[in-house]
Amino acid sequence: MSVRAITPDYENHIQYRDVQELYHGALLVYVHWEQHISFVAAVALPLPPPTPFGALPTILKDMYGPHPDFEKIDWEKVVWMIDGVKVQPDFAKSIAENGVGHKSLIRFWTPGLNGWKGSSN
Repeated sequence: MSVRAITPDYENHIQYRDVQELYHGALLVYVHWEQHISFVAAVALPLPPPTPFGALPTILKDMYGPHPDFEKIDWEKVVWMIDGVKVQPDFAKSIAENGVGHKSLIRFWTPGLNGWKGSSN
């Protein structure tokens, strides 16, 4: 069923709460560990644009660390995708320099680690 606004300028009154200006200079970044169904959705992180991409493993440990596969990740072999594009990020450069923007989605796959007891095989 479609919904119809009762005022013609309805869109002009919307105040979006996820615009970058409300994050005090940080980017809202979504990160998802693919093939690990224990985590049903991406985690949302407010990260300053100068955050080194190489800091992500340490940052992600707070979210994904309890999973038994996390300590087994070989970060050199991780497959990365940023906003639907497969990338080989430069860990020495910032997230912004690696193409991460406000509300970007970073997905990563860990070859050989396919979820709890291989549940994603």
